[in-house]
Amino acid sequence: MQLILYSKPGCHLCEGLQEKLAQIKDLSFELEVRDITTHDDWFAAYQYEVPVLHLLTSDGTEQSIPRPSPRLSVERLEKMLGDYISQ
Repeated sequence: MQLILYSKPGCHLCEGLQEKLAQIKDLSFELEVRDITTHDDWFAAYQYEVPVLHLLTSDGTEQSIPRPSPRLSVERLEKMLGDYISQ
């Protein structure tokens, strides 16, 4: 499974989510972090929305995952992602 995190430099919410994702133990996934400042279309789409988390589906499309609360624990984030992915 592959997750894509749209982020930008200096975004504390983005950094916090990335750190929590790195601490998840029981879900197996690859995390790709995309800096929205490197592509005009990403910047236009997400400049006011980061962090944005997507699941890369088997057919290569991106499926948006609801943004978790910054206060969510690593355990709750892992459960939320597990529940979302199993749908």
